Amino acid sequence: MIIKQSKNESRYKRHIRVRGTVSGTKETPRMNVFRSTSHIYVQLIDDTSGTTLVSSSTLSKGIKVDGKTRREASEIVGKDVAQKAVKKGIKEVVFDRGGYLYAGRIKALADGARAGGLKF
Repeated sequence: MIIKQSKNESRYKRHIRVRGTVSGTKETPRMNVFRSTSHIYVQLIDDTSGTTLVSSSTLSKGIKVDGKTRREASEIVGKDVAQKAVKKGIKEVVFDRGGYLYAGRIKALADGARAGGLKF
């Protein structure tokens, strides 16, 4: 008997597999992404000490996403996290897409982060 996995279970398995190889340091933190149906969240994480260095989301103060599509909001969040990272002296990150496919909102977020000055 074959048991079909849900999309979230499949995503979680991909995420665990990627996390086996991707790790962040203080100089090059891991850029972790979580995507819900209506919001997107990003953190820059130092895995050696287990601390979050910078974070941003569509719910953060100062981010205006009213009237924007979810993809446009993702790009704005990417630019915001890049600006915060550059202020802290972080120029390079390791991208952890969280098991999501690199398309749509995830790609828009990555493009926004690159436009904001991050390299990955």
